[in-house]
Amino acid sequence: MPHVVVYLQAVKYNYKFMFVHDISPVLVEIGSISLRWYGVLFALGIVINYLILMWVFKREGEKIETLDSLVLYLFFGLVIGARLGHVFFYDWGYYSQHFSEILMIWRGGLASHGAAIGLLISYLLWIWRHKVNFTKYPDLLVIAMPITAGFVRLGNFFNSEIIGLPTNGNWGVVFKRLGEDFPRHPSQIYEAGLSFVIFIILFVLYLKFYKKLPKLFILFTYILLYFSTRFLVEFWKERQTVSADFPLTMGQILSILPILLAVGYFVILFVRTRRDIRSLN
Repeated sequence: MPHVVVYLQAVKYNYKFMFVHDISPVLVEIGSISLRWYGVLFALGIVINYLILMWVFKREGEKIETLDSLVLYLFFGLVIGARLGHVFFYDWGYYSQHFSEILMIWRGGLASHGAAIGLLISYLLWIWRHKVNFTKYPDLLVIAMPITAGFVRLGNFFNSEIIGLPTNGNWGVVFKRLGEDFPRHPSQIYEAGLSFVIFIILFVLYLKFYKKLPKLFILFTYILLYFSTRFLVEFWKERQTVSADFPLTMGQILSILPILLAVGYFVILFVRTRRDIRSLN
């Protein structure tokens, strides 16, 4: 009777909306083989991303063979970058003593900032290999990226990981599989929801204004929105930082540079636009 448990917990903590999270991270288990929610959601996010990109490339008259080549590079960049980002940014103390476990990606441990770096490097390798201008594809490639990011955060929720801070507000989630009996902010759900909102914004920008926008406008809109919201949500997450005395988390530190780059792009764009308007007058 899970609804009774939720009701009793809500009465105990005087909460209006609360969910007692006792869902197994394993979706299906057959013998020694298990299919986890995280893996299914990660794969689903990538598939939906690809299907949207395929529609976009067809709409723009681009070859699907080009997309397939790009996606292959980006997939390896995503996975390798996300893994190494987790290893070096968040848990080097452990992996420096267990070097052989770096390749054990099935045990979990991916970082979105590392994924961003991996995607950039793999894209640079692809355009170098195919002699393509850097600005040709980024605005198209980032449109559906928030979908993948959102599904990954839902996978984190099912895994009861990257948890939020304890809360005494009107809502919360009790992560029973962590042995807890108090509610926390569902920070994974916050980030997933924000990612889906960012996707809607990018998709509308593409549909309505793509032909009129400057190059890289959608790319830097994504960077600004994603890393700004990531910076803010970190205030409601368990702290992962370089020092207990340092005011910012590791996620916030790593988000500063992308935010500054995006702001710099829009400042330059604003200055250039004003200058062009004045020259016309």
